[in-house]
Amino acid sequence: MSEVIVMASFRGVDWVLLEHAASPVKIGDLLSVDAGGMPIYQVVAVSDGLISLRDERHPPVQVRSLDAFRWRGAAA
Repeated sequence: MSEVIVMASFRGVDWVLLEHAASPVKIGDLLSVDAGGMPIYQVVAVSDGLISLRDERHPPVQVRSLDAFRWRGAAA
């Protein structure tokens, strides 16, 4: 059985500085190391300072430290 992951394109995202304490990261958030930089990641899980995420080019889920990210996609 194969798994198909469908992701929306992340182009045209407005960015805001990620403030971990003021607004916790949640599933579905878009994150980036640089505002408008690539790759742009979508959060799929959050646990103890680690986030599971995926990006447009590398569908398998990756686990990274939340501290590595500085920007969040702004809510529309």
